[in-house]
Amino acid sequence: MGHNHDHDHGDLKRKKLAFSILLNILLTITQVIGGLVSGSLSLLSDALHNFSDVIALIISYIADKLSRKEFTLEQTFGYKRAEIIAALINAASLIAIALLLAKEAIIRFNEPVEIESYLVIILAAFSIIVNGGSVLLLKKDSEENMNMRSAYLHLFSDMLTSVAVLVGGIGMYYMQIFWIDSVLSIVIAIYLVYSSFGLLVKPLRVLLHFVPAHLDLMAIKDAIIQIPSIENIHHIHIWQLNDKEVHFEAHIDLKEDLNLSRVCEITGQIRHLLKNEFHIQHTVIQPEFGVADAKHLVVDER
Repeated sequence: MGHNHDHDHGDLKRKKLAFSILLNILLTITQVIGGLVSGSLSLLSDALHNFSDVIALIISYIADKLSRKEFTLEQTFGYKRAEIIAALINAASLIAIALLLAKEAIIRFNEPVEIESYLVIILAAFSIIVNGGSVLLLKKDSEENMNMRSAYLHLFSDMLTSVAVLVGGIGMYYMQIFWIDSVLSIVIAIYLVYSSFGLLVKPLRVLLHFVPAHLDLMAIKDAIIQIPSIENIHHIHIWQLNDKEVHFEAHIDLKEDLNLSRVCEITGQIRHLLKNEFHIQHTVIQPEFGVADAKHLVVDER
């Protein structure tokens, strides 16, 4: 049941991504034509940003598909890290785009150009509708998946950029104030860098095998030590495979030279504790008795 549910959910997620990709390809083509006809640099910049959304969505789609491939003797974890790498690429590209938008906005601020503002208004409104629909489509999945979160942020940022283009177009049409779009673009660029930084750090932490931010190593140690027959726990490694899977491995010193069945009971207690109290799904325990190795909680193996 669980496997079928995950499979169905994965299919639905990919369908949402595919639909968003098609919408954004259509939007990009429309904006490029509109930008060339109207002479609007802001529309062409928005089209470039939207094209980056298409690339980001395609990366997310491929990563999601790869993450569901079967495990093999060579890929014992399959491609579960594909979504983490996709999230990192998308977050980094979002920051780069934000900086480029800021640069273009500063240039436009110093050198405002009169453009066909009515066309800018129409296409910006169309962009808001398309990106807004895509944002709503991916919002739920973005709350529990880094890969989907990065795709969602790309679309959300493009929607905000289109809002800036729309406001700028209205200002230019009614008041001939050509610098509004530039100021709003700079504000949005700052917001993009701020919102993307956390998304950049999170996959980096996963790829560098840092302890997940929500886990306290000392609290885990204290909980395990409470189990009878355990003298000490050391040589701990905690790392995250993807959004959902946390792995734990450690050495435990036993107080007595116990038989194998009793040792299996103790390691089973540890696994149960870690799964229920700390949501750690995969545990590897190395039981020891009378072993003269380093007893530090974290051991530098270099």
